[in-house]
This record gives sequence, C-alpha cells and structure tokens, in this order.
Amino acid sequence: MSHLNYIWPLSGGLLIGLSAALYLLLDGRIAGISGLTASAFGWTGEGVSPLGIGFVGGIVGGAGIAFTYIRHAELTIVSSPILLIIGGLLVGFGTRLGSGCTSGHGVCGLARLSPRSLVATATFMAVAAATVYMMRHLIGGL
Repeated sequence: MSHLNYIWPLSGGLLIGLSAALYLLLDGRIAGISGLTASAFGWTGEGVSPLGIGFVGGIVGGAGIAFTYIRHAELTIVSSPILLIIGGLLVGFGTRLGSGCTSGHGVCGLARLSPRSLVATATFMAVAAATVYMMRHLIGGL
C-alpha cells in the first residue's frame, strides 16, 4: 500500500473535524448531517436554510469532484434495492428519534464529552453490529 492511500482518508477526516469545529465556533451549533440536511429542505420548521443547502451541495459536489478527478470508484450493489430503501428509511427515522446522527453524536458529541452522545453512539454501533450479524449469519443476507 502506497503512502498516497493514506492521504485521502486523512484529508477527509481533517476537513470533517475542521468544518465541525468552525460550525461550532462561528454558529454555536453542532454539525450533524441529518440536521443540516433537514434544514436544507425546510423540514425543521424554520424554513429553508442557506447554510443547509450549502452543506448538502458541498457533500454532493465534493463526492462528484472526488469521483471525477481523484478516483473512479466501482459501485456494486449486492443487496436487494427494497432492503436498501427500507434500511435508509429506518436510519432516517432513527436519526430523528435519537435527535442526531453519527456525525452529530459520534464526531461532535463525543469530542465534547457528551454523555448523551456516548450512549447514542454506543447504541448506533451495537445495533449496526447486531444487524450485520443477523443479516449475514442468521437470515443469510437476503
């Protein structure tokens, strides 16, 4: 494995940390993908947020730039599209129920030593591990 293989993940992690820190310092809010996405589409009850639109646009645009100029990823879907849609809806429901997602709780909340975020992140990870085990070993990966 060449040293270049470590540059992209390290750069991405540093950018996530920097953007989360700047968002907290400049706006006083916790950066979470689910909350910013909801604000971009006006689902928070506060109207459409230009910051949310910029955030979602940055995610989509950054992925497009990385795909076009850095690497051409091979996308292979190995699960049922119906299961993927159900899983996506369940994740969305869970982030609203848990008042945050892995980025809000896992990245920002744990960095602030929030007990609530520690419990939420431990719950995310335990449920994810149990789901993978169940789907791969008990049900057989439909």
